Amino acid sequence: MRLGGNRPLRWPDKQGWPIPVPLGNALPPAPMQARAVSSAAFAFTASLRRLASPRRVVAAGTLVPPARPTRRPATTAPMASSPSSSGLVTDTFFLDDFAMRQWDDPNYGGTKIDFDKAAFVARVHDAHASGEAPLVDGYAPFCKHVFVRNFVPGTKVGAVEITPDNEHLLRSGYSARSDAELPVLTRWFPQEKIDVPDATWLDVILYSREQLELERAAVPSKAARPPLPDAPWGIISVKGQTVDYECPMTPITIMRNALGKEEGGSGVPIDRAAYAKSVEYHQRHAPLVKGDSPNGE
Repeated sequence: MRLGGNRPLRWPDKQGWPIPVPLGNALPPAPMQARAVSSAAFAFTASLRRLASPRRVVAAGTLVPPARPTRRPATTAPMASSPSSSGLVTDTFFLDDFAMRQWDDPNYGGTKIDFDKAAFVARVHDAHASGEAPLVDGYAPFCKHVFVRNFVPGTKVGAVEITPDNEHLLRSGYSARSDAELPVLTRWFPQEKIDVPDATWLDVILYSREQLELERAAVPSKAARPPLPDAPWGIISVKGQTVDYECPMTPITIMRNALGKEEGGSGVPIDRAAYAKSVEYHQRHAPLVKGDSPNGE
């Protein structure tokens, strides 16, 4: 068999290269034809493999096998410490993240606490367990109070009465309690300019664990926080006072609660009578701040 007139057909060798067919033999014997077809198929398959998995040339024409991806072990970001892992929990109470700003935030507007956190929770627990400080109902079923005599040296009241002698010291501005909340207009006294009485009582404000879980679920930025401890009541705020009963929360706190959990509130509708008492009280009182401005009311 010939191609192109008198030009002899060239059959592929084992490496896929053509070899001349001897003159006078138009077709090779049948076994030779089978070997030729097999060699051509082998060479074609090898070429496809080289194209699919090219080798890298590193130096002087040296071939090295293609690099294979290396699996790296998955890493997990370290979790923030939770109240249970930090000793901030008993079988009844735990210190919630929201209250920790009273220890850690120098610009907190209200009562600042300078006391070991775990020891504080333990003292509140002991006062309650002894019967000295029972749970007192708050503004909603999930809210309770524990009133304990002040055991933290140097703790001042969180707000003072506005008088003609000190009203010129009042400051005002917009601030938010956290990044998840909208800033609101507040007013305050610079603590260094006011004669602040010592607190004789601590109003320890509690939310149920179930309520805190609901509020966390409503705010995306809180999703990454460690799980809450199993204790039924979380300490969310501490107010230094000179009385052993609840003082009204601020009007803006009542309004935020009515806005819902997504805005940092509790979801409790406005009680107009309670709101009127709040306005009456806070018209005559303002919180204290150590820094230049408060981080929320």
